[in-house]
Amino acid sequence: MDNLLNIISNLGSPKIMVIGDFMLDKYVWGEVKRISQEAPIPVINVSSEDVRPGGAGSVVNNLQTLGAQVLACGIIGDDAHGHTLLDILRDMSVDIEGISIDKSRPTILKMRFLGHLQTVGKGIQQLLRVDYEKTHVISEEIETQIARYLNENIPSCHIILVSDMNKGLLSHSLLKTIVTLGKRHNKMVIVDPKLMSDYACYEGFTAITPNRNETEIATGIKISDIDSLHRAGNKLVSSLSLEYCIITIDKDGMFLYHKNGSGKIIPTVPRAVFDVTGAGDMVLSMFGMVVGSGYSFEDAALLANIAAGIEVGKIGATPVSKGEILNEIMSGRTQISGKIKDAEGIKGILNEHRKKNDKIVFTNGCFDLLHVGHVEYLKFARKQGDLLVIGLNTDRSVRSQKGPTRPFVSETDRAQMLAALEDVTYVVPFDELTPLNLIKAVKPDVLVKGEDWKNAGAVGREFVESYGGKVVYAPFVEGVSTTNIVSRIIKRHSQMESLKDAASQIQ
Repeated sequence: MDNLLNIISNLGSPKIMVIGDFMLDKYVWGEVKRISQEAPIPVINVSSEDVRPGGAGSVVNNLQTLGAQVLACGIIGDDAHGHTLLDILRDMSVDIEGISIDKSRPTILKMRFLGHLQTVGKGIQQLLRVDYEKTHVISEEIETQIARYLNENIPSCHIILVSDMNKGLLSHSLLKTIVTLGKRHNKMVIVDPKLMSDYACYEGFTAITPNRNETEIATGIKISDIDSLHRAGNKLVSSLSLEYCIITIDKDGMFLYHKNGSGKIIPTVPRAVFDVTGAGDMVLSMFGMVVGSGYSFEDAALLANIAAGIEVGKIGATPVSKGEILNEIMSGRTQISGKIKDAEGIKGILNEHRKKNDKIVFTNGCFDLLHVGHVEYLKFARKQGDLLVIGLNTDRSVRSQKGPTRPFVSETDRAQMLAALEDVTYVVPFDELTPLNLIKAVKPDVLVKGEDWKNAGAVGREFVESYGGKVVYAPFVEGVSTTNIVSRIIKRHSQMESLKDAASQIQ
């Protein structure tokens, strides 16, 4: 684990070229309240829509989030969806010079409709996907244009990733051009392959990342145990002259096979799977990022497995950050550490909770010398929603409020103690005098404060109420506070000292 922490903490900013089928993913979110009178189908009351880069664009998005310099190479149509996709990539600081316009086809659009039924649960269900695409093979003119771009730019890259979804871009001849240039300039080329029975077009690649189903179809070998994985891996590596084969085996993790005949299953951590969309993109991205930064395929496999596990817990193809991977590694050591987040990391995590319609509760405090009053307060707060986020004053923040003698317990220990409580979902330390900036980042549905704030004016109340959230005031346990506990300790200490003095005088 220490090795993985070191790697993910010190990943560089490799220059990575992503070649593949770029598309735009559109998500339509809403609530299902009734069945249509026109047909036995659900009616979605749309609440929001969003668009994201899909296909090879998802790989680019992942890499950019992880800190890579990315060059995008592919095709789009001359239409509004294509311009939207380019705008998104441009805003991400991605080099888009390698994106060609093909007027003979539309930009590929995948539109997903996702609904939840509030009356029986909050789970999100994908109800329908609509694809807009034409997948004929690219013209010689466009292939020549792309080949020229590859010839000019591959020499400056650290590694090349190919995302092949069989949409017409990656012809046999273009794939040959890619692998030839890779070998000429000593660049590794890793491909996420399309679903087909003959993988001869990938001969000479450094590595290939098929899933279980794709491997079975390409090799004719039923994947059922470690022996069948070895046979399938050997067949792909030997027949295609690969260095590595990475077979993703869904709930069982992934299998890494080397041309020397060694193979290893890397098991995944069991978790709730909300959506497998983007998991393959995440695996390809992590191999590109880790190997492109100079680390081994073995290291990349371990980290890719962790990142893909996080990805399937999200809705849609959503990037995974270094912070999330670090937290996952740490939570492998202890579930307590996995609850402690930073202000930036918590935003993405809470966005996933919102997609599941979870009600987010927030409260804050110093929580110095954790006592029964704190425990009852947090129990009350947790009952107000589905998850509880605590903003924890850092040591510096506590000193600014309560003086140089406080806190009595360090912020690290306070965070660990809070995270150990069952009612606490996440702990987020903050350095400011007030939690207002953190409240704006969390954007809770419910803000919980102690009842002593009712007349004083709770920090963040106006912001929370501005978008329909509410403030709830929690009752206090009478006679219990950190100040009272410290006073009793001091008083008891004084009494003990007096008794010692009296005893010494008697002697």
